[in-house]
Amino acid sequence: MTVIAADDGPARGWTEAFAWLQARAGQLGVPLCAAVVLVPYAQLMAQARRHWQRHCPQGFAPRFETTRNWAGQFAASAPHATEYTGERARDSITARALLVRAGLGDQREVLAGPLLELAAQLAAAAAAVPPGRRAAWGDMARTLLPTAGDGGALRLEAAAAQLALEWVLASRHASDALFDAPARSCARLLLVIEGLQPDPLAQALREHWGDDGGALQLRPAAELPPACIALHPAEDAEAEARRAAACVLAHLAQGRAPVALAAMDRALTRRVCALLQGAGVPLRDETGWTLSTTRAAARVLALLRACAWDAGSDTVLDWLKHSPAADALALRALERWLRRRGTPHWSAAAHDLAEQAQRHPAEAALVAQCERWRGALRAARPLRDWLAALREALQASGAWDALAQDAAGARVLAELRLPAGLDAGLHDADGAGRRLALAEFTHWVSEVLECARHRPEYPEGAPVVVLPLAQLLARPFDALVLPGCDEKRLPVAPEPPGPWSAAQREGLGLPTREDLAQAQRAAWQQALATAHVDVLWRTGEGGEPLLASALVQALQLDGVAAAGRDACAPRRVAPAPVARPCADGSALPVAQLSASAYEDLRQCPYRFFALRQLGLRGDDELDGGVDKRDFGTWLHAVLQHFHEALATDAQAARPALMDAAAERALCALRLSEADFLPYTSGWPQLRDGYLQWLAQHEAKEGASFGQAELRATQPLAGVSLVGTLDRVDVIRPAGGGAPLHLVIDYKSESGTRTAARVKAGGEDTQLAFYAALMPPGSALRAAYVNVGERGETKFHEQPDVAALRDALVAGIQRDLERIAAGAPITALGEGAACEWCDARGLCRRDFWQDQA
Repeated sequence: MTVIAADDGPARGWTEAFAWLQARAGQLGVPLCAAVVLVPYAQLMAQARRHWQRHCPQGFAPRFETTRNWAGQFAASAPHATEYTGERARDSITARALLVRAGLGDQREVLAGPLLELAAQLAAAAAAVPPGRRAAWGDMARTLLPTAGDGGALRLEAAAAQLALEWVLASRHASDALFDAPARSCARLLLVIEGLQPDPLAQALREHWGDDGGALQLRPAAELPPACIALHPAEDAEAEARRAAACVLAHLAQGRAPVALAAMDRALTRRVCALLQGAGVPLRDETGWTLSTTRAAARVLALLRACAWDAGSDTVLDWLKHSPAADALALRALERWLRRRGTPHWSAAAHDLAEQAQRHPAEAALVAQCERWRGALRAARPLRDWLAALREALQASGAWDALAQDAAGARVLAELRLPAGLDAGLHDADGAGRRLALAEFTHWVSEVLECARHRPEYPEGAPVVVLPLAQLLARPFDALVLPGCDEKRLPVAPEPPGPWSAAQREGLGLPTREDLAQAQRAAWQQALATAHVDVLWRTGEGGEPLLASALVQALQLDGVAAAGRDACAPRRVAPAPVARPCADGSALPVAQLSASAYEDLRQCPYRFFALRQLGLRGDDELDGGVDKRDFGTWLHAVLQHFHEALATDAQAARPALMDAAAERALCALRLSEADFLPYTSGWPQLRDGYLQWLAQHEAKEGASFGQAELRATQPLAGVSLVGTLDRVDVIRPAGGGAPLHLVIDYKSESGTRTAARVKAGGEDTQLAFYAALMPPGSALRAAYVNVGERGETKFHEQPDVAALRDALVAGIQRDLERIAAGAPITALGEGAACEWCDARGLCRRDFWQDQA
């Protein structure tokens, strides 16, 4: 075995390595085509070939390989049923079957992920041991693993580690072929190019070749011109991304290409790439994307999640929008219907729409088609049947062709073994015959897509290359941009993966913390050997300060770096304020007017114009969760059911009637008991407080229940006043005479706010408007009843509501006459109502001239 030092830099190192290879081949009489050069990563193969072409432009060339590529050239038999293969689609099934066989079936979903991670780490260590010595290595490894104790968490962790070791030892590995005679005869000379972190498999192969093997470690030259290192602190992630993109553009503008962009934080790197692509800069991303983050993967997972029995309406709508077979017009109508209804659960919405099929035929037909698609993916079945059912569902919904024609979509289909014939490799896996529920199959799909990567095709010769920091080794770049150099993303000593102790790592041949720290420093030194380097980091994250990496701080202390100039080109933007909007609503006559609509008119005429006359409305969230508004709707329904039941049976126990009304309202509104628990937990106090107030109200006022949720309409100067009265009581005077009507509006807000409404007098229009909905000439009173959640129900009567009603009616007539006459409808932009107005984006409140 020969070790070739390359202290004068990568270029000189390649020359010395190839000279040794030629000399050794001449001594042994071995043709160069029978020599293999192992490089640490695939992207370095092309670089090595170029160096060989410059060194020896004539004659045969050696083969440049990575261990993975080389091992893949030898034909391998199909894996056994329980073997570890490194393919997540197969190993995920086998891992669960092994856990069941080991008596850990109840914990298989919890332990499957850790088991696969431990097996992947141990498989890399086991593959570096020649097959003839692996049994002895396994005996030694067993002594290092923890034994299953009595503690729950430690017992499961130890059991997973032991199972992972036995799984790996009982499996064949693709690299075993490199230790056999065929590989030895094909590669009579071996040269190993060592990476920044030692590769146990490459070292084992070098030892296996003995004197016919050599090793080369490429390092930066000892004497290099000092690099131009610029430091760029940024205030947050967005500023860091913008500044990194500006650094890349500045290098390109100065003729420095190619430029390396180190990927140390994937989210940050993708943001920088998006900015560069927006500027029209071609780039090549060698790191790729996690397949689960692609749109194609989202389309497949959307289908599976929409088929769950408890799927939400938003989830199903999201899937239908990705399904070309769904009628677009019917889908838009269905979404409008769902959002008007506000039904968060798809099953309830589908049931309601089936009952209204005659009124909404297109929407009902789409829902029926959707239910057929969903029904085909409900029942539990083996994995093979699941793949066939998923394939048919994608084809039926029209998504299959779109996926097959997209590069990422084709990769998704291939990773999931969905094309015909690709699923054969899963049928013989241990556990492949177990029946999986939809949730288990969805989890399997998510696991497979999460562990696969998609590397799009990029143009050759792109001036910007995105790559990991360690892959800067022996690759020439004119400039390097290093974003993410903070203490979190660039630690001096990275945390080793897995739960192994230091002794276990050393004995098993796993990378130790010292190995990772040495590799990190070597990669950093390699990066700083670039002629022009920009180092960026953010100084804060999530409201907390963030320090630069200790490696960056060392640069600052040594004085070899300088503060970088912000390359972001400032742009001067001339202010362009807009005039306060002023509309003419005469062409949009008002046919109906509700209390809330008239309140909009009084708060801001432009708000009334936008929301009421133009009819502009935002879409409500379907899966927004239960909030205070849902509680108010439920409380109104409860009190309606209670009083109607009490009017039928006045002798019934009132607490029991209230409880029954609460259950009925909960079912009618299809509210989940679990989601509604924060409100129902205080129900006994609310019920008792309301019943106590009701008894006092009936005794004091002599009132009796009249109607609840009364829909009323009254004509007024060509406009219909419309509204729903929460409750109308009838008060019969003790001395006889015409009965008096008491209009009640329930409030579940704070008592202070309700009292302020009454104190406002004519400024509060709700009770006066409801009074105007009563028949003309009616003797009436009006009041708010504040039903407190803490058991305090209070009565807030509006004094002299008849006078307020008359003033309100006169004001409505005057306002509508002015609108019909073309009076300008101006945005006021004042008061608290402006802060939460739905029309704020239309009136451009923040860009008015008087606000510029």
